[in-house]
Amino acid sequence: MSARRVARYGLLVALALILSYAEAQIPAFFAVPGMKLGLTNIVVLTALYLMDWKSALVINLLRIFLVSVLFGNGMSLAYSLAGGLLSGLVMILLKQTGKFHLITVSIAGGVAHNVGQILAAMVLLETKSLAWYLLVLWLTGLASGAVIGVIGGVLVKRLERLNLN
Repeated sequence: MSARRVARYGLLVALALILSYAEAQIPAFFAVPGMKLGLTNIVVLTALYLMDWKSALVINLLRIFLVSVLFGNGMSLAYSLAGGLLSGLVMILLKQTGKFHLITVSIAGGVAHNVGQILAAMVLLETKSLAWYLLVLWLTGLASGAVIGVIGGVLVKRLERLNLN
């Protein structure tokens, strides 16, 4: 692996950690408990569109593990892995088809992240009663996924113009 590629990985993982920390500092003013904006998904989208799917997956996994070690615990790791992996896989598959806009890919990723986390909670807490919460989180996933998609799209276009490859 080239030094340039390692440096790019390091920068994107560091940016994801900073965004995760910044997001944790935002007061819980949302009416939906557990709802987050998903700022770190900007980094995953950027890697997916400017690098390749393998890089996006590696950066996403590194981010999940580092955030859990630095700011979380075992349970947060389980939830983040479930949501992050499902979200990442959905975004990779949709992007690979070439039929979906970056914003649509982001929205699908936001919704998939929520589905993954609820499924993990249902398994870990041994209850199906959390399934009703999916509807609420789908709505927030749609909204935050759209916002993150717009921001990610702007970032990808600007970085493409710099031709950093």
